[in-house]
Order: sequence, then structure tokens, then C-alpha cells
Amino acid sequence: MDWIRRSPFWFCWFLLTVSVGGYFTFSLVTDQNKKIFLPGKTSHGHYQIEVKCGACHTPMMGVKQEACLQCHAEELKIADDTHPEKKFTDPRNAALIAVLDARKCLTCHVEHEPDMTHPMGLTLPADYCFRCHAAIGTERPSHKNLEFDTCASAGCHNFHDNRALYEDFLSKHLDEPDVLDEATLPIPNMAQIRQLLEKGTPIILRAADQDAPDDVAFASTLLHEWESTAHAKAGVNCQGCHTQDGVWKNELTHEACRTCHTGEVDGFLSSRHGMRLAQELSPMNPSMARLPMKPGAHDKNLTCTSCHSAHRFDRQYAAVTACLLCHDDIHSVAYSDSPHFSLWAAEKNGDEKIGSGVSCATCHLPREIHKQDAIEKVVIQHNQNDNLRPNEKMIRKICMNCHGLGFSIDALADTTLIKNNFSGTPSKHIESLDMVKRRLKK
Repeated sequence: MDWIRRSPFWFCWFLLTVSVGGYFTFSLVTDQNKKIFLPGKTSHGHYQIEVKCGACHTPMMGVKQEACLQCHAEELKIADDTHPEKKFTDPRNAALIAVLDARKCLTCHVEHEPDMTHPMGLTLPADYCFRCHAAIGTERPSHKNLEFDTCASAGCHNFHDNRALYEDFLSKHLDEPDVLDEATLPIPNMAQIRQLLEKGTPIILRAADQDAPDDVAFASTLLHEWESTAHAKAGVNCQGCHTQDGVWKNELTHEACRTCHTGEVDGFLSSRHGMRLAQELSPMNPSMARLPMKPGAHDKNLTCTSCHSAHRFDRQYAAVTACLLCHDDIHSVAYSDSPHFSLWAAEKNGDEKIGSGVSCATCHLPREIHKQDAIEKVVIQHNQNDNLRPNEKMIRKICMNCHGLGFSIDALADTTLIKNNFSGTPSKHIESLDMVKRRLKK
């Protein structure tokens, strides 16, 4: 230890080196501190899981193509991807790969490049379509003199998902009114499906029927909340949720819900609300959001019971109130003064028929019809950002339940109308339907 007394400067230097090294080593294993190693800002779609480097990267920091598909393959399949990988592996299209190697997600979507990132996480220049479609003005006279950077921005085309914009689809929906005569949504029918599958009428449970263990203490109000829910009416007792692998648990996670609601939980874990849980990180809370959120909600962790409550499972509360307790952006704040809210209030008051109201969930958690054993099952998609990538995905699933196709396209292309929550009529007009009309005349 004599060298310490002889060289106090070097000893201090040694301690500083060890401290700094220890700090950076600790940072590598501490999620929050990993952010100091990020090479640049992460996109809106991935920033919540940016500290989970292994989700997308190899140990040597390469990007795994399979990581992209692990989250997005099913979405692309449902969308009937218009530019699938097989299109570019076809030998007849070999020349296209030299122009744009669309076999790899990373060709178009590069993370940590904030100055390059466009909507949908695209990092190619916005006019990238010209690389393969330079002759479109000649092939389709209707496209002559159109700029290539307007292909997607005007609500006309999208690289992966064009279901709402196919020409044969457009031709079937010409001249529809702005608002349809039968403007209603599919009605959730889980109780009826359960009854059909179980081939019998479920036993309706009352508070006195609860089957919690004798040593479990709880407030009587919980029983009365549960008694009025669809769970009790479908015969789902306390142990149906709280007993897992034969063990009673007071605190439950989304895995308890998955027992009956697999599709809903999968959607939630794919969403911005639940994607952190899918990566085994702490729950998302509104303080992490890049949209404005109400200050009082910043520390609220988002799980299934954040919106549905632990025992009431009130769908009406989850459809509007739960959203507005957190969201404070212009679009959300404008909802209470919108025609959609008026319809929602009228339905809740019994003045309009069931399915005619438009809540936050109506548009952002759409009702999808799935076939199950030849039965049409109405399922709520809990991935609230699924139909915002791009927003034209709303057209078929949501808008056209109540509106004509032309009105829907124009409304979703009008950013001002979106901000004021569709209070008014579109100020923009997209010519997609007009182009189809002209082609049909010819």
C-alpha cells in the first residue's frame, strides 16, 4: 500500500476509473440507464421497449429480421400484404431487388434515425415508389403528372395494406351516402357464443354463490360488483380467475384473463398499452407517452384492470371514461363536443338503438367478426394502434359500418377534421373514386 502514500494522484485516478467502469457496467444491466447507449431517438412504435435491446438485436448489435416478423407477421398476413417477400424472391422480379431489396424490413424501416423517420417508421425518402413504378404515368393516364411523394400521403396507396383502396373494392362502393341508413356496429355476443359452445344455459351466480377460500378477506362491495357482471351471469366464479395451477392468487396479471380472452390479451400485448408487458418490462404508464396525457394519470400502470376495473368489468366505462382519464391530446379533448359523443350519449340513455353510439373504443378497439365452429363471434380488437398504421385501415372495419366509402376516405385524409374529432364534414377530397368512375366510363 506504499504506492498509495507515494502516489495519491494515481490512487484517485484508479478509484475514478473503477467507479466510472462500475457505473457503465451497472447501466448495461439496468433498463432505465441503457438509454444512454442509444445511438439516436427511437420511433413512436418502438420507443417503449427501446431498453430491451435483445428484442430486436443480436448480441453483436445486428438487427434480427425475425424480430420484426415476430411482432408484425400476423398483421401482414391479415392485411394480405401487397408487397410480400415472395414477390421479391420470385426470379422474374430479380431486377427489382437491386432497386429496392424489400425482402428485408430494415431496407425501409431503420431505427434510431430521427431526422430520417417519416410516418409509419419509414426511413426511405417519401417518393420511394418511383423506383419500381416510374412508368405509372404512361401505364395509367389518370396518374399522369402526379408527384411520387403523394402516393401514400393522399390516402391512395400503402406499401403493405391496400384493402380499402383496391380498384374492384372502390367500384362496388361508388356514390354511397355520407351516412348510411343502417348505421350500427356489430353487437358483442360472447355470452351467446359461450352458451352455444357449452350447449346449455349457464348457471347465473349470485353473491351468496361465491367460492373464495374461507381465509381470503375481501370487502363485500366486491361481491356485489361481481354479481352484476357478465362473468357472474356466465357462471364464472371467484376461483375461475383467482386460482391458477391450483393456487389462489389475490393479485392477477393479464395471464388470468387469457384463460377466456386469448385474442383480447394478445391484442393488448401487441399494443402501445401492453407491449412493455410482452417484453417482460414494467407496465406502461402515461408518463411514458409522447402524446399529451393528464398529469394526474402519469403514474398509473396500464394492465387489463386499468380500464375494466378488477371486479366490475364495465364496458361502457372502459369505452370512454377510462380513455379520457389519461388522454389529453386535442383529438381526445374534442370528443365530448363531437357528433360521435352525442350518439354515444343517446345510446346510453336508451334514446337510440344498441350499436348506434360511437365511443373511443368504437374506432380504436374495433369489433371484428371471427368464425368459430361455424359461428360468427364478435371479438374486440385490443390493439388500439393496429388500425392507425396507417389510418386507412379504419375504413373497412370501422368507418363503413356507418359511412359511405367516399366520405370515409376523405374524412381520414383531413388532418384538421381528425383533430376536432370529426365535428363537421371533410374539407379535402381524394379522387380515388372519381378515377374509378372515369375508367368505368371508358
